[in-house]
Amino acid sequence: MDIILIEELTIMAVIGVYDWEQNRLQKLILNLEMGWENQIITDNNDSKTYLNYEKVSESVLSVVSCKRFSLIENVAEAVAERLISQFQLPWIRIKVSKPGAVPQALSVGVIIERKCQKE
Repeated sequence: MDIILIEELTIMAVIGVYDWEQNRLQKLILNLEMGWENQIITDNNDSKTYLNYEKVSESVLSVVSCKRFSLIENVAEAVAERLISQFQLPWIRIKVSKPGAVPQALSVGVIIERKCQKE
């Protein structure tokens, strides 16, 4: 299995546990690593066999911008669930960072890994 990357996807979102945070947009930065079988692409140039970065990015933007979140952990879970389902990903690692959340740090964040739960 190979890994497809999307790095530093920046999204403005309503996120935070404090009331004042729920009334303004804040920057989130996502890094995605997605398991994908690239061997299919080299054997078959059909565009339906590759993972479309633009469609993945649009899906992430849709999930994050259309909902209010309390925690970055919730953002990571929602994105993982959507992408695994929508693109039939066997595996995903997502890093969600919230720059400026703590004055003494560049950013805070969470990294999760999820696998497709086939029944």
